[in-house]
Amino acid sequence: MPSSIWQQKSRAIGDRLSNWHLFQQAQNILAFTSFRQEPDLSSLWQKFPNKNWGFSRCVGQDLIWHQVAIADFDLSMQSGSYGILEPNPNLPLMDLQNIDLILIAAVAGDRSGYRLGYGGGFYDRWLPNSRGKKVGIVFDEFYLRELPNDPWDVKLDAIATDRQLVFI
Repeated sequence: MPSSIWQQKSRAIGDRLSNWHLFQQAQNILAFTSFRQEPDLSSLWQKFPNKNWGFSRCVGQDLIWHQVAIADFDLSMQSGSYGILEPNPNLPLMDLQNIDLILIAAVAGDRSGYRLGYGGGFYDRWLPNSRGKKVGIVFDEFYLRELPNDPWDVKLDAIATDRQLVFI
């Protein structure tokens, strides 16, 4: 996808989320940094720097969530072991008991609420015990009728694309 189209579609997802009443009410949000042309939500968190944003760090086979002040974002992040931008390990941990929304990167999503990631299984291991509305973030052309799924896959509560917000 050409960079200009990727940026345009990413901003459209951010705009769609910012107009959603559940996002507007949410205070504690877990998000992701874009990898391999996943949607880029940086315009969203830059527009709402006063929300409590959490970003994950891969430690072994687990996701560890740190609170990141958006004003210090560039200084707070570093390239992780998979080349994904991750929070510095010395940042405070997020309180995972009070999460309102979890914005989850997806290569594709389907109408039943399943998502396809890059295959590392990090979200598959973490999501079953998570709290908060689980929202898959995907470009509209990758929102499909059906994806294969496994018994350990966790269904999402919604899918947000550049063209629609679908509740499962």
